[in-house]
Amino acid sequence: MSWTRRAVAALAVCLLPLAGVTGCGTGGTREPGAGRTSAAPVGRLLDSADEEGNRYREVDAAGAPGAGLQVQPSADGGWEVGLDLRGFRLSPSGAPDRAVAGRGFARLFLDGEPLVRLRGPRHRLDAALVPRGTHRLTVRLYADDGTVWAVDGRPVESTADLTVSDTGGGPAGEAGERGTEGTW
Repeated sequence: MSWTRRAVAALAVCLLPLAGVTGCGTGGTREPGAGRTSAAPVGRLLDSADEEGNRYREVDAAGAPGAGLQVQPSADGGWEVGLDLRGFRLSPSGAPDRAVAGRGFARLFLDGEPLVRLRGPRHRLDAALVPRGTHRLTVRLYADDGTVWAVDGRPVESTADLTVSDTGGGPAGEAGERGTEGTW
């Protein structure tokens, strides 16, 4: 009788991969739904585009991602930038170039000029990149296909003001957090 139990167990182990269920050999965990895409397109592409020509991808406000920006002076004279993401996950490098709801990357802009593409929630901004004066640091959310997440025709982004008053290019200790109205 024990030989039939072993045969059934072996048969079950062999059939699980055919049913799309795997339990070993991946070395990590996966999110529910990871690797699956829906046949329906995500959002609606608009004719509007950002400064670099990336089209806006309109989503309903109810399910839209959100971004906040926190900026603090660092001890070495630069800036510590943190993203506060809501309903949004940063995709790893090498993610497929397609729009998936609530996923993608963020970009930082200083006074409207692109600085860096972010795949993580933290970034150190070197003091040499921020000259004396008051500047606007903006974070904007993108889908992995390069389209800009948008709500009501406006990009999902947040802006903070940075003020540098010393001649060494370091922070004056004044940094703000402000979300662009209508993008939360």
